Amino acid sequence: MIKELDTVVLAKDLKEHQLTSGDVGAVVHVYEGGKAYEVEFVTGEGKTIAVVTLRASDIRPMQRADILHVREFAPA
Repeated sequence: MIKELDTVVLAKDLKEHQLTSGDVGAVVHVYEGGKAYEVEFVTGEGKTIAVVTLRASDIRPMQRADILHVREFAPA
């Protein structure tokens, strides 16, 4: 079960926030026992890009075997 402060991986693109599947975020709030999550996405310097409410199907827990990948964030 995903809980607050867990690191999660986005499972779909969120074009309105310029986020792509595979981006990594941190859970800042859990709604209704895991039906939805408030997830914060930040740059490598810690600047918040977006805080988004997502369904459980929109994210997955970070796995030990996952490899992090860096991409440049270019705000619109």
